[in-house]
Amino acid sequence: MIRFYFHPTPNPAKVALMLEETGLRYEVVPVDTAKGQQHEPAFRAINPNGKVPAIVDPDGPGGKPATVFDSSAILLYLGEKTGKLLGRAEDRPDMLSWLFFIGTGLGPFSGQAVHFQHAAPAGLDYAVNRYRREAERHYRVLDDRLAGREFIVGNEYSIVDISAWGWLDRASRVLKGAEEPLAPYPNIARWFARIDARPAVERARKVGADLKFTAARDEEARRALYPSNYPPVG
Repeated sequence: MIRFYFHPTPNPAKVALMLEETGLRYEVVPVDTAKGQQHEPAFRAINPNGKVPAIVDPDGPGGKPATVFDSSAILLYLGEKTGKLLGRAEDRPDMLSWLFFIGTGLGPFSGQAVHFQHAAPAGLDYAVNRYRREAERHYRVLDDRLAGREFIVGNEYSIVDISAWGWLDRASRVLKGAEEPLAPYPNIARWFARIDARPAVERARKVGADLKFTAARDEEARRALYPSNYPPVG
């Protein structure tokens, strides 16, 4: 059974959806990032970067255990393991391009937009503007891509749609203050409604719902969540 290291944030949500879509058996291993569990040696042995998600598959290539971290890598790994949701061979160049557009562009800029609008100290107007506008620009690129298309790549639902869903599900936080955050992006809105209606999405939303994670954002939690903001210890 796959061990799925989880916290209720967008990148683990992608993996939860992939696991539900493929029907693979898995167990959820909670990682309370506000408590700093992502920095503990046991977890760093799984992901040296100290981030969720990560998985450990006891039945990896050649029947040996496999450890995979980073949501894009996990989606590719699980797609190749099951032979599902990778699209047609002729679509692979597009699939890789759009998967990494999300993994290195839309996702990180959305994450920074959330951080500077919701977590950073007041007065950082340049950073707020920079990341909010870049997130919006990535939304426009994706909205243009989806014009006249049901899915991001080819004619099939794929890991690219799963990856994009994870962050676009948080559009209200990325585009803080927008009454209808997807209204300026009608093609994304149409696509998102289609993906969000899938039965596996409903199941993925329930992953970890029975677990308790630290909600406090006191000094200890901030040090755990944003360690690079503080001098190294020791």
